[in-house]
Amino acid sequence: MSERRTAMLEKLAALDEEHAKAVAGGGEKYVERHHKRGKLLARERIELLVDEGSPFLELMPLAGWGSDFNVGASLVVGIGVVSGVECMITANDPTIKGGASNPWTLKKGFRAAQIAEENRLPTVSLVESGGADLPTQKEIFIPGGRMFRDLTRSSARKQPTIALVFGNSTAGGAYIPGMSDYTVMVKEGAKVFLGGPPLVKMATGEESDDESLGGAEMHARTSGLADYLAQDEYDAIRIGRRIVARLNWRKASGPVPAYAEPDADPDELLDLIPTDLKEPFDPREVISRLCDGKGPGNEVAFDEFKPLYGSSLVTGWARLHGRPIGILANAQGVLFSEEAQKATQFIQLANQTDTPLLFLHNTTGYMVGKEYEQGGIIKHGAQMINAVSNSRVPHLSVIMGASYGAGNYGMNGRAYDPRFLFTWPSAKSAVMGPAQLAGVLQIVARAAAEAKGQEYDEKGGAEIAALVEAGVEEQSLPFFLSGMVYDDGVIDPRDTRTILGICLSVIDNTPIEGTDRFGVFRM
Repeated sequence: MSERRTAMLEKLAALDEEHAKAVAGGGEKYVERHHKRGKLLARERIELLVDEGSPFLELMPLAGWGSDFNVGASLVVGIGVVSGVECMITANDPTIKGGASNPWTLKKGFRAAQIAEENRLPTVSLVESGGADLPTQKEIFIPGGRMFRDLTRSSARKQPTIALVFGNSTAGGAYIPGMSDYTVMVKEGAKVFLGGPPLVKMATGEESDDESLGGAEMHARTSGLADYLAQDEYDAIRIGRRIVARLNWRKASGPVPAYAEPDADPDELLDLIPTDLKEPFDPREVISRLCDGKGPGNEVAFDEFKPLYGSSLVTGWARLHGRPIGILANAQGVLFSEEAQKATQFIQLANQTDTPLLFLHNTTGYMVGKEYEQGGIIKHGAQMINAVSNSRVPHLSVIMGASYGAGNYGMNGRAYDPRFLFTWPSAKSAVMGPAQLAGVLQIVARAAAEAKGQEYDEKGGAEIAALVEAGVEEQSLPFFLSGMVYDDGVIDPRDTRTILGICLSVIDNTPIEGTDRFGVFRM
């Protein structure tokens, strides 16, 4: 077994441990209590909702990692096929504080709504939540209103919203079923009210109980909030599937053409990424394991564009699961003026032909130094970022290795709204490499001391630099970044082709139209 494979397998084992924490929810005690109440877990509900044998692409499973909240942020989010229709699915995890929403729940939910909007997906919400996590209400209340705004705007765009209510949906959470197009409530399970019996007693002096105040049967027979009354959770899921089947939903694209499997084995991706990200690797080896091989309608697996110019950035055309795609992949890490200009032209060509783009990151950023500054690296980098910013074809990003500095921007990092962004366990992303950042701080501190006529404390400076380097190293790792919801998930490299295939299928729910309108290119 190669050293690279061994190192990657160790990282994947650590990833499995973190994913297990998300799946565990509130822990064995609360899972058992939930089951004893005759209720299904969030992922069990999703498994019954999606079509049998179809994949469920879970997104942002590590949200909240490294915070005071459970990994996963008490919300399960992903894309699944329901009655033949690709849907955005969200499910509260009631084993974690009754499914209460914390600040990371909001961030994850907002990202899910963005994905649904950009890719024209109906949304199915599996609701069981006690509302806001009150100790953090100051971080939830004001921005939380966006959740209800997103639901109503989705409806206005004719993207149906469906709420299946299994338990509590109280206070502000009551507006989730209230603002959804279709609402299903479980008899003797769902409880939907703006204020529960204690609050009503305090506010009005009125005595009431859960069922008369907000029970499913009351809402089905009296208030009219419930469109369907389900006998149990299984019935609610059956009704939800029936609702989706009646949406008369159609994808924008035609049938997907036949395709061939990759020319090289995707399992070999584990052997490609160096343990030291300063060591370059050939991204063509990655591309040959992600994209379709030679076959029907695909005479060349990867049709490289401008192969002799700007060679530290590989660009070219391919197909992935039968769908055309343009690829920009870092080769030697550094982006020079030639690479920036090459990328700018390639992005324009993709927009001219309405072709989605895939960015494969492994870059330390744009080249620095007197020669390169005089050669126009700033304006050439600006051209590339201009092209990325104004491109209108869908973008996908995978951070394979390093993604530092403005190179992250030019390669379509999170700030540039790719439709989907995933990272490999080998990825690192920061303003610059940890050692470089610590070294810069030392140089600046030494110069400051000399300017004041003071002697620089070499030992103390080295200790501070070591602490800074360790801190930046931790904050540039994929678990930390995924916890911040800066990606849509840390994934096994071997799953990348399948995940990108699902994403391209989802993207095909909307027409793909490029643009010929870019900002002013500084020449």
